[in-house]
Amino acid sequence: MPLTQKPSAGKLLSVSAPTIDRNSRRAKSERLIVRLTIFLGGLTAIALLIALRGPFYAAYFRYHPEEGDVVFQSLPPSAVVRAIEGATRSPYSHCGIVAREGGEWVVFEAYREVAATPLHEFLVRGREQGFAVYRWKAERRHHLPAVLAQIRRFVGRPYDARYQLDDERIYCSELIYKAYRAAVNEPLGKLTRLDELYWRPFVTTIERIEGGPPPLEREIITPVALARATELEPLLTFRMPAYDAAGADSK
Repeated sequence: MPLTQKPSAGKLLSVSAPTIDRNSRRAKSERLIVRLTIFLGGLTAIALLIALRGPFYAAYFRYHPEEGDVVFQSLPPSAVVRAIEGATRSPYSHCGIVAREGGEWVVFEAYREVAATPLHEFLVRGREQGFAVYRWKAERRHHLPAVLAQIRRFVGRPYDARYQLDDERIYCSELIYKAYRAAVNEPLGKLTRLDELYWRPFVTTIERIEGGPPPLEREIITPVALARATELEPLLTFRMPAYDAAGADSK
């Protein structure tokens, strides 16, 4: 039988080296493709974030807050928000007052309860991240320390979904109205009876909140009534959406 000649180690290396080299180049190419994909994905995410949030941050950094600024917004849609905006025919369904706490800008608001919310968190919460800022006229600004002191008295009070003007529970515009009235002994904005508002399309929501018929004689201080107060003047408005004129209760 003829002997089978085994290839030498040198020949084995000469056969395997090109294969190893090709595999190495392929692995490097794959790693490069993965890194490039991640990089391009990151760029796309950044571009999308800028497109979605860029205008908001441009407005946010253009706004230079001062203590006492009153900030209005449209809250995300709900039956109650639609009723507030529809009955008042205004996109202003919530408001708060700006203050400085612990070196940070915050907004005192009656939301779930009366509390201080970081300014950025408050503004970004609004529908379409829209907001409107009103500032006190110069002749009224000396009252602001007293107004903010009164605001802090209400911290911790629960939210008033029935919009009554007692002190047990507090709603957003009531907080600012009562603080100003206590500090200055003057009203801020005009109280409005429920029957003076466009309440009928939202009667189902009102009855559900009340647990009975609409309290048509109840006086309310609405967010838009504060915005119309002669003591305030508009400073900055960004992307405030139109109120939902078609948002009446469904039958």
